[in-house]
Amino acid sequence: MQDLPHPKISNPHLMTQDEKRASFSLACIYGLRMLGLFMVLPVFTIEAKSYMGGDDEVAIGLAVGLYGLVQAVLQIPFGMAADRLGRKKVIVFGLFLLMLGSWLAAIADSVHGLALGRAIQGGGAISAAVSALLADQTRPEVRTKGMALIGASIGLMFAVSLVMGPFLSHWGGLPLIFEVTLALSVIGVAIVVCWTPREEFHRSKEASLPFAQLKYLVFSSDLLKLYFGVFVLYGVQLATWMAVPGLLIAAGVDKADHGWVYLPAVLLSFVVMGLTLFPLEKKGLLRPLFLSSIFLVFLVQLGFVFEALHSTHVWVLELLLFFFFCGFNILEASQPSLASKIAPVKARGLTLGIYNTLQSLGIFAGAAVGGWVAQRIGPEGLFALASALLLLWVYVAWRMNYTPKSS
Repeated sequence: MQDLPHPKISNPHLMTQDEKRASFSLACIYGLRMLGLFMVLPVFTIEAKSYMGGDDEVAIGLAVGLYGLVQAVLQIPFGMAADRLGRKKVIVFGLFLLMLGSWLAAIADSVHGLALGRAIQGGGAISAAVSALLADQTRPEVRTKGMALIGASIGLMFAVSLVMGPFLSHWGGLPLIFEVTLALSVIGVAIVVCWTPREEFHRSKEASLPFAQLKYLVFSSDLLKLYFGVFVLYGVQLATWMAVPGLLIAAGVDKADHGWVYLPAVLLSFVVMGLTLFPLEKKGLLRPLFLSSIFLVFLVQLGFVFEALHSTHVWVLELLLFFFFCGFNILEASQPSLASKIAPVKARGLTLGIYNTLQSLGIFAGAAVGGWVAQRIGPEGLFALASALLLLWVYVAWRMNYTPKSS
């Protein structure tokens, strides 16, 4: 597993056919998996009340959060396994765990059964393996484009899930959602086997990484900044969704129609990302774009504070969500690309495993702490806390190296 040699093409910033195939197939795998996992979020706490033990809100919260906790625990082991055994094997194994967890959740008749299914779903921690395989199959000049496709798939599937989740829940409750997730997992396996380019994997002769290299992966200054950044980014994202639905309801938007507010904001933000991230990175201007994106999300949080303290307006919330997704998509696409460039080639899986562990912890902390802050202080306090974290991130990211090369 090493960086691909530069093909003899007139423009090295254009993707080859194999790079396009790898990027689109892996983005589809990532997107289908996230669609299945996101669809339960808008309806889980409501539907779970009809299950045995549904009167226990703590148990319901545990069932929601177990997925993120198990993901956080397994990201590094799965990343190491991807380095030692091969990316595709780990991806297929993780998708089989997602199938098993979805099936168990679909047939569950209690909240504890749902929790078990969600925990096994979380066992499919393939984020690092997918990102590492994409890094293996793309050149550094176009890697951010590939990562951007994965980031775009996450944002798009999040918006689509907010429409599909309530729709499927209306027709078949949580069992139907989990059955659809199982079917999406089967499609994901088929994509890995039939569409994703063949993996050029060579098992390392070394039994383990040298201690100095392990220390580098954990304590490298630039990697630490990226780890902190992804924790804040996903913590702020999940915390935002703990309060934004309430603002939309206060603005007069029925909860069944929230997806139609999110969807145009997400789709238009993809256009902005395509017009800014790729050309500016090509010109060596990733640093100002990266820092500006963090500051943009900071300003959005201040806007949410203002809306929470005053009368809410749908058009203002729509505009704020559009700017939020513009900043989020640029940051979500560029951070794993930077991590893959900093990481030693033979330890990309482990590096991205650490990266995705912090991402999962951010998801868990954003939901858990965000819910607590929103309940104790109110949405304005939640958005103010998110604003402070984003300002701290600007400070941390200020001196980061934005033109790294794999060591």
